[in-house]
Amino acid sequence: MNEGKKSIAESISREPLLWDRGRVGRSGFSLPKRDVEDTPINEALLGQGPDFPDVSEVDVVRHFTKLSQLNFGVDTGMYPLGSCTMKYNPKINEKQAKLEGFTGAHPLLPCELSQGALEVMAELEEFLLEITGMDAVTLQPAAGAHGELTGMLIMHAYHKFHGSHRTKIIIPDTAHGTNPASAALCGFKTVPVTSGPDGILGADTVAEIMDEETAGIMITNPNTLGLFEEHILKIAEAVHEKGGLVYGDGANMNAIMGIADVGALGIDILHLNLHKTFSTPHGGGGPGSGPVCVMKNLASFLPVPRIITHNGEFALSEDFPLSIGRIHGFYGNFSVMVKALSYILSMGSDLKKASQLAVLNANYIKEKLKDVLHLPFDRPCMHECVFTDRLQQKNKISTLDMAKRLIDYGYHPPTIYFPLVVSGAIMIEPTETESKEEIDNFVEAFKAIAEEAAHSPDLLRQAPTAGRISRLDETEAARHPCLTG
Repeated sequence: MNEGKKSIAESISREPLLWDRGRVGRSGFSLPKRDVEDTPINEALLGQGPDFPDVSEVDVVRHFTKLSQLNFGVDTGMYPLGSCTMKYNPKINEKQAKLEGFTGAHPLLPCELSQGALEVMAELEEFLLEITGMDAVTLQPAAGAHGELTGMLIMHAYHKFHGSHRTKIIIPDTAHGTNPASAALCGFKTVPVTSGPDGILGADTVAEIMDEETAGIMITNPNTLGLFEEHILKIAEAVHEKGGLVYGDGANMNAIMGIADVGALGIDILHLNLHKTFSTPHGGGGPGSGPVCVMKNLASFLPVPRIITHNGEFALSEDFPLSIGRIHGFYGNFSVMVKALSYILSMGSDLKKASQLAVLNANYIKEKLKDVLHLPFDRPCMHECVFTDRLQQKNKISTLDMAKRLIDYGYHPPTIYFPLVVSGAIMIEPTETESKEEIDNFVEAFKAIAEEAAHSPDLLRQAPTAGRISRLDETEAARHPCLTG
């Protein structure tokens, strides 16, 4: 009987595909009778058509409602993914982006009929420049990697304009993984550089490999270990001495808003992730936004069109002959910009407090867990902290095992096996929006898992057991993937 109850419970929890839910002849809609007869030419053009399931409206509604209830998101629990800033965002910002004047604005409208939208963009540009300490900005890039590509195109155009043929880019091992790809797309050869024993980059290391053939450096600060690059001023000086430029990956800006003047750090080009730092939920499938800020000597290379004021009105101008051109259809992902401006206006000077709390929360977790998880760099971190599975390896328990077990405790696993410079990495970013009570519960869950790893390791090897889907055979899945559901 228990087995029977278990099988019934499993069948209820496993939502079938729509093809299995439906029956031939069912329909979820009704259309007026056609007044055009079928003809052979129509059948020849259309063929048999796609294999849509035959389902009723209630079938569809219940199917997708149930799937939504099975999903785990930042609205249902803590999402401690590192280097991603999966923070809860106030719903008021979503409401502003849904205002009819914004949702109904067509990108082909002339500027005189788009003054409100242009004003939003212009005001957002001003705030981003004030927050970063940079001189000019474009809102066109669609996301972080797109911002990186834009920054590399600007760097390439700058050197070309000055008659300097540069072929290489320096990329630290603690940079975000998309940096090398963005540089390579622009024809640059990436030159990897290793961080020091303290997890940050040494200025002397950069000075040794920086030469007249190197266009510059792409540096993530705070880096992917969650550590601030303390030598950034000397690193920038070493790059500038040889005529290079410093590109700053600002995906981790959530740690330093209102605290660090990025322009004063020697950064020449900086991308931001509005979908990480400034309210739009990250990881929801898009859209994102990756504005690129530059210092004044690079402003003329920014993408066009650019927002200007003309006769007291906002306008879009392409009169920038040194521009790298357009890098996005129309002017960027506008709804994300509305959310970002709403977030900045509502937060005001509390943007600094948000970063301070993000850093505090990460350091709190670091101190609470460093006795049960190996901490490779025992020093103050920024918005995220990185542990490893070294202490659990003696019981043949891996980072993956602990991450799977965390699901049984009701938490989304943190980022694992990244950054690659740390073996068995466990990267945790609590963000500023999680309370002390929630963080304490998360810490206690991880401590319990560490205890299980020492005394009941089989529990971890079988995890998760409480989720909708049990432990997957990842080797089998890789060798024989099932792509049909």
